[in-house]
Amino acid sequence: MSLQAARLCEIWRGPMAESVHYGHAVVAGPDGVPVEVFGDAEALILPRSSAKMIQGLPLLTSGAADARSLIPEHLALACASHSGAPVHVAAVRAWLSTLELDDDALRCGPQPSRDRDERHRMLKADEAPCQVHNNCSGKHAGFLTLNAHLGSGPEYHAPDHPVQMACREAFETVTGQPSPGYGIDGCSAPNFATTMAAMARAMSWFATAHHRNDTLSRAAVRLRDAMIAHPGLVAGEGRACTLLMRAASEPVALKTGAEGFFVAILPDRGVGLAVKIADGATRASECAITAILVRMGVLDPAHPDVKRFLSPEIRNRRGTVTGGIRPAPLLGA
Repeated sequence: MSLQAARLCEIWRGPMAESVHYGHAVVAGPDGVPVEVFGDAEALILPRSSAKMIQGLPLLTSGAADARSLIPEHLALACASHSGAPVHVAAVRAWLSTLELDDDALRCGPQPSRDRDERHRMLKADEAPCQVHNNCSGKHAGFLTLNAHLGSGPEYHAPDHPVQMACREAFETVTGQPSPGYGIDGCSAPNFATTMAAMARAMSWFATAHHRNDTLSRAAVRLRDAMIAHPGLVAGEGRACTLLMRAASEPVALKTGAEGFFVAILPDRGVGLAVKIADGATRASECAITAILVRMGVLDPAHPDVKRFLSPEIRNRRGTVTGGIRPAPLLGA
């Protein structure tokens, strides 16, 4: 991580900033060029799950999605880091059944549900989580759909598999530069590295896709619009992506990623946004992207779901307010 990270988020206790989160944020205009930079636009990053809409592009450009009659709900799940709530799990299971596959075909690994009620139900029933509960199971259902279309082997998550090679090609196309390498993500698929500026460029490319008519751009419009239409499938109840998309005054596709990454796609403006917190803190990435969207007039700071991430209170075990999380003055929210 670059040493030129900017102060983006502060944790206050009483009269002082007790902790500080540094990071990078880039806003790219319709031409993909940065129009606002906090920190280092050339910092090399792994976008983690914020890249899922890019990984979903080959599912459509290959013809696999239409061959399997996928609808926007499927496409939203392909871009999702869902909570493993019953609605998500049932939808992924139904999708797999259309492929005549089951949980064993997935390569993302099991993960406990992030949905509190479902997690408690499973614990009481002594029911172990399955791979469909994994937050990435929708993306992997998309991989399996593409894989069936290509007729390739079952280890679709391997970096040299045709599915992942197609994802890398799409990634390098929309970021506008070769990826210098990859890390293996939490769901076992490769996650390709790029710069902050390139990731913001990719989001602006998605934001302006409806102005173009090539196959890749048409695929981007379908994925982007599916996310906007189905925010509850992209994340889940109580989650930042879902709540902020619903609270926005204009269409916006929001996607979180592990280790403090967050992106936004604003189709009405043709603008893309990428945020990375250097220490990987989700509380800071949620605060920073909310602050930037407030600064842009996309979110109302008085909206309760916006305040929840922009300036949440910190309470002690007696319920006393002891401080709060705030965007740094640099973000001006």
